[in-house]
Amino acid sequence: MRIAVEGCMHGDLDNVYSTLRYLEEVENTKIDLLICCGDFQAVRNKKDLESLNVPPKYRSMNSFWKYYSGQEVAPFPTIFIGGNHEASNYLWELYYGGWAAPNIYFLGFAGVVKFGNIRIGGLSGIYNERHYHLGHYERPPYNERDIRSVYHVREYDVHKLMQVEEPIDIFLSHDWPCGITDHGNWKELVRYKPFFEKEIQERTLGSKAAAELLEKLKPSYWFSAHLHCKFAALVQHGEVGQVTKFLALDKCLPGRKFLQIVEIETVPGPYEIQYDEEWLAITRKFNSIFPLTIHRANLGGAQVDMQDCRDWVRSRLLTRGAKPFEFVQTVPCYDPSQSASNSCFSGYHRNPQTELLLQFLELPYLLDNTLESRDPTHSPMSLISRGIFSHSLSVVVEVGQLLSFCL
Repeated sequence: MRIAVEGCMHGDLDNVYSTLRYLEEVENTKIDLLICCGDFQAVRNKKDLESLNVPPKYRSMNSFWKYYSGQEVAPFPTIFIGGNHEASNYLWELYYGGWAAPNIYFLGFAGVVKFGNIRIGGLSGIYNERHYHLGHYERPPYNERDIRSVYHVREYDVHKLMQVEEPIDIFLSHDWPCGITDHGNWKELVRYKPFFEKEIQERTLGSKAAAELLEKLKPSYWFSAHLHCKFAALVQHGEVGQVTKFLALDKCLPGRKFLQIVEIETVPGPYEIQYDEEWLAITRKFNSIFPLTIHRANLGGAQVDMQDCRDWVRSRLLTRGAKPFEFVQTVPCYDPSQSASNSCFSGYHRNPQTELLLQFLELPYLLDNTLESRDPTHSPMSLISRGIFSHSLSVVVEVGQLLSFCL
């Protein structure tokens, strides 16, 4: 299985897909999957630009809308996580994961899926200590404060990932695990990113939450983006423990190191994205304590037995199958031949994929719960002030900026 890994997409699907097609042609090979480490920017129409936290000059439609509308179809199965520059209103519709467009799958705010017999996990967003212990209180349409916090990683999602016991082959995070520079050539890194040196020395570069997950999950590979540079590291877990190969990649621009191909020893294809039994069981167990207000999350209330959840989920998957529910458009598609009015719509949209998944798991739909979610008297700062707060993978190709992964 050949997997292409991309750093920050920034909505430039056309160029990434064309690069991979060129690679297939010149190398006479086949790419089985593309995975993206965030800043995917799944912008469907101009209304989505309002929930994209970027400077005005970067608020452009780019090319995702073509794949959402059906004008183009992704030539490779694509899996992505969210970063800090996203159409957050759309990703909230797919909080548990789902098809953002045909053949393009969002892993959710946290999630694990299978591709063939490869397990791929991921955590969306970036770490911010001020918001980490709070619930998911933001709701679209976002105000000026919430648009800057909705993509901040929450402890609840990390807690769910910390329950994973079965081996993870590939894990994705947008920002780097804190301390990962200890395991690579950080002196080379600061030669062309000198402003990183102070953060490296103070151990503030990266995500504390991701570092905890790295220590717990010990995946074969960990891929990140966010800092717009390429950096490799090799993490040895204990003296004779597992090894994680880490790679951060750049954003999609000419001359930048944004794309990497890896090969995984696995069973023959064809391969498809499927739900992961263990992750669905974790989702079912912990949905009862899903924190949806600005208050500090209480993670101690899930009483359901995990083995009972596994057995229940397994029986359901045997009946239905593990293929994700089908993609459904939920808003009008962008039409460049019309004025901005073609994108106007109001209200909050429930995504049928999310509804069907929750019905399958016999869970309530909670994503539009607004109780206390945006009470200005419960801002993060006021709460703080009140004290409330196994497979072998190897690199196989190098073309142009597909530089070798030197570990």
